[in-house]
Amino acid sequence: MLILFDQGTPVPIRRLLTGHKVETTAQRGWDTLKNGDLLKAAQDAGFEVLVTPDKNIRYQQDLKAFAIAIVVLGNPQWPALRKHVDRVVAAVASAKPGEYIEVEIPDR
Repeated sequence: MLILFDQGTPVPIRRLLTGHKVETTAQRGWDTLKNGDLLKAAQDAGFEVLVTPDKNIRYQQDLKAFAIAIVVLGNPQWPALRKHVDRVVAAVASAKPGEYIEVEIPDR
């Protein structure tokens, strides 16, 4: 699976997504693209999943217009997230085209 990490997505998650190819928006030169433009660029480039900390994306875009799956990190802060990274890995693995998944991460 081809996965794109949006800005603010902790890069250490990458090593746990074995069997997948992961790139970041910075690597692609897309770090200035916002929401709809980013989703379109990612989808057009063949990405299947966008992992993002942006909880507002579902309110700012018509997600039905995109086939890319979106996995939103409920808490992108690495100290909290690293204890529950298995939830992110499971969400990415189960993501279907066009699906929106918000992964809840407890603060502790």
